[in-house]
Amino acid sequence: MVWTWRYEAADGSVLTPQDGAEEFTSQGDAESWIGEEWKRLLEDGVERVVLLEDDAEIYPMSLRAA
Repeated sequence: MVWTWRYEAADGSVLTPQDGAEEFTSQGDAESWIGEEWKRLLEDGVERVVLLEDDAEIYPMSLRAA
């Protein structure tokens, strides 16, 4: 299993990271990473992320405070 994040702009379009998508061996590793990197991603124009396990969507999450 490979865990990744899909990055989305405010209009819902998918953003491709310049240095490629990070890949993780567990959901916990992916969630820890996003917890450390969300501010940088928001500065780069990412408004929402979707956690993926292989190609299956697990859950979406806004990077903005509710």
